Amino acid sequence: MLKNPRHPQGKWDDIIAFALLRPDIGGLTSADEDPKPSTSILGEALFFALRVLLARSISRSNIPLSLNSVFVLLVDSQYGGVVKIEGDLSKLEFDLNNVYESAAAWIKNHSQIAISPVDRIWNKLGNANWGDIGALQVLYATFHSISQYAGTPKNTIEDLAADHSSRLQARRIERQLEDNTRVNGNGLFRFQHRTASPEIVEVQEESIKVDSRKSLKLEAGSILMIDDATWQKGYQIDEVLNDGEILFYIASSLEDPGKSLFLYVGSHPSQLEPAWQDMNLWYHVQRQTKVLSVMKQKGISSKYIPELSASGRVVHPGHCRKPSTGGNCDHPWCGTPVLVTTPVGQTVADMVREGRFGPDEAIRCCHDCLSALSASASFGIRHGDIRPENVICVKSGMGRPYYVLIGWGHAILEERDRPALNLHFSSTAALQEGKLCSASDAESLVYMLYFCSGVDFPVLDSVEGALQWRETSWSRRLIQQKLGDISAVVKAFADYVDSLCGTPYPVVYEIWLRRLKKQISEEGSGKEVETTSS
Repeated sequence: MLKNPRHPQGKWDDIIAFALLRPDIGGLTSADEDPKPSTSILGEALFFALRVLLARSISRSNIPLSLNSVFVLLVDSQYGGVVKIEGDLSKLEFDLNNVYESAAAWIKNHSQIAISPVDRIWNKLGNANWGDIGALQVLYATFHSISQYAGTPKNTIEDLAADHSSRLQARRIERQLEDNTRVNGNGLFRFQHRTASPEIVEVQEESIKVDSRKSLKLEAGSILMIDDATWQKGYQIDEVLNDGEILFYIASSLEDPGKSLFLYVGSHPSQLEPAWQDMNLWYHVQRQTKVLSVMKQKGISSKYIPELSASGRVVHPGHCRKPSTGGNCDHPWCGTPVLVTTPVGQTVADMVREGRFGPDEAIRCCHDCLSALSASASFGIRHGDIRPENVICVKSGMGRPYYVLIGWGHAILEERDRPALNLHFSSTAALQEGKLCSASDAESLVYMLYFCSGVDFPVLDSVEGALQWRETSWSRRLIQQKLGDISAVVKAFADYVDSLCGTPYPVVYEIWLRRLKKQISEEGSGKEVETTSS
């Protein structure tokens, strides 16, 4: 719009979607079960929409034929709704002496109008609550408006929601709101009704009254029982961890208290849909359970891949009144999924923060992660989310520590699956196309080793910026030079990955595993290093 010097503020036919900000959208709704906008706000929205349709019909621009409808978003500081209007403008009988009556007659007789209920859409951070129907209506209306104009996007709306969820979770943690992320049982914040304000307002924490019964809070010493319909097992929480995105736990089985396990507790299944709730939890629990189960069925066995120890549902206190037809009872914990994996270790991210990830650790980490990737790739499974938080260092008695590639929730099992998107660690193919090429996991591993070698993280705020950084860094050999400080073999591996990026050629893991194994043996005590077993 701003590229047109004659109309620096844009023209009506440039408008894709229209947002009508009024101070009391929620306060002027009808008293029905599904509250609708007031007649005054609705009339204003319809006339604005008609003006956009008229501008498109007489525009000299190349307006797509699909732009035959207009979405008007009705929003205030707490509430929101959507109005959609479409119709045949050739039936508009225009009277210059009475334009409003002409418009009203067309709206009444020749248009199709859809109105969504007005609902709360903003949380206390000023972000849309993805689980609320009102927020979904606004989001889908905007998404559909853009799709009408620009065509079907290459990324699904679920992918976009997943990316937003990780950013929102980081903001929650930054503002110390983590304990409130599930206060009403479905991952949403509670709200208070406020007087009308044209600005987004923040609800003060002390004013939020939380029903503690609805929040499954675990702390050191807590006992959690899980059930998979054939058995029940108990676990004691030994430590609460936070990787910057989710809470998870180190636990021990009541049957074998000497063995530590990772325990993940998912979101309650009463939520509208996992893709609209805490995506990180859904990927860590439900999706990772599926991936690890598939690996187990296919016979993928490697010490560098986590093992599925148990999975099931939380057994809640009191009598469960779950209906015989399936589903869950009304207890807020009923049906909450749980995943238990082994082994347990410290993440590479924590090791870097503590200054304990030197060249020797980087070489062994590279070898062990490649072993995990080799084992999974032989069965057509790719990881899709390699980053320092998803690699752990495991100490095994008197033996040397080894690294395990965890976080398989974003693994690619079939063509329609999509990897996680991370501006610093995702491969070029993942950022450009939303999917992995044969060398994508190896490329992400190179980025992880590079950023864990002491370099400063570049400020990347867009996919375009991330791709530009990759192109510049590879072309100037900045990545290879830095990894050369670790090892000549790791530097050569980076060169090899660079030659494969964007090509269909697979990574030949065996060559690099042998070279890394030889270097580890030479620099260490000469002990054997396991390459892979499958």
